[in-house]
Amino acid sequence: MTNASDAGAKLADGGYAVRVASSIAEFNREEWSRLSGASRDRSGTPYNPFISFDFLSVLEESGCAVRKTGWQGHHLRLEASDGTFLGALPCYAKSHSQGEYVFDHGWADAFERAGGRYYPKLQCSAPFTPATGPRLLTVAGGNAASARSALATALRSVAEGVCVSSAHVTFAPADEVAVLETAGFLRRTDQQFHFLNEGYSSYDDFLATLASRKRKALKRERREALASGIKIEWLTGRDLTEAVWDDFFAFYMDTGGRKWGRPYLNRTFFSLIGERMADDVLLVMARRGGRYIAGAINFIGSDTLFGRNWGCIEDHPFLHFEVCYHQAIDFAIERKLKVVEAGAQGEHKLARGYRPVTTQSAHYIVHPGLRRAVAEYLERERREVAEIGEYLEDHGPFRRG
Repeated sequence: MTNASDAGAKLADGGYAVRVASSIAEFNREEWSRLSGASRDRSGTPYNPFISFDFLSVLEESGCAVRKTGWQGHHLRLEASDGTFLGALPCYAKSHSQGEYVFDHGWADAFERAGGRYYPKLQCSAPFTPATGPRLLTVAGGNAASARSALATALRSVAEGVCVSSAHVTFAPADEVAVLETAGFLRRTDQQFHFLNEGYSSYDDFLATLASRKRKALKRERREALASGIKIEWLTGRDLTEAVWDDFFAFYMDTGGRKWGRPYLNRTFFSLIGERMADDVLLVMARRGGRYIAGAINFIGSDTLFGRNWGCIEDHPFLHFEVCYHQAIDFAIERKLKVVEAGAQGEHKLARGYRPVTTQSAHYIVHPGLRRAVAEYLERERREVAEIGEYLEDHGPFRRG
């Protein structure tokens, strides 16, 4: 891979200059907070915690998203010709495809069997986080649209100039994917399940929208989840002590080790998140017999609750559903949040009031032959995703009409 910083500094588009930073620390907190969606201080723009300066810097400082783990910072910085900061794109040079949730292993295998080299590649995302959010980050103002276009074009040029196979922008909003398509990227779709808060005043208000049989099943499920004397607690802000993080980390390591083999986040990450983002975090913890036995971590945006990791040290029927899905709905209704994003995959969420939602990503493939093959595949995949989404929506738990 050629020297990205040198290659990036030479790029220009319409009077813009783009430089490549190897760490979020090469930006400063004040300028990053001016980016749309990256700070709660920006009125009128939904805050997404996963593109905040704190979240991205904690991933690097804790050693979770660094060169050693295959996530080398390769962040794009957009400036005007006079050096004025106009935008950024969180990006990483990857030596594998783990921790992304938009799977391209098949593309990599096919390309390497044909004699190509798929890694390194560029990955534009919030690491280990399958949550939709802004990627083409711009300072609010009259030049925001052209700045997004410049970032998209610059990403393509960087991919072509630093000897990578491809650049991938995952879990991006539809309007940003459209900008990336104009720059030559290929659009990909997938399915998640989100709870949409239609102004409910209580969980019972939400249940009233379900078919009678589904309503009764969920009431029974919630009772049985707590039948063994389990109590649920919501912890946020000052409640997030190091002792609480110790307990949650034990849950995370147990479940993560069984599911993935090697969990992505370390204990330092949770301490730093608790230190810098405590008000953006909700831990839903289950207590039995005087100790915590299970928990789920959520991040709180301005209008969305993002469900992330879950773990437990005791198995109880339906406890996973209660802690991860039902309690998230309760919290969203109480806080008047519009959406709960419950993470990747999981058709079991449908029966619990979560609806199918299409997620989008954009991919630039440098090699023309691989690009043609991927484009043909994605065209078929988009049709399948749309058909499955329609089917799932028709077979949801909600009352007809």
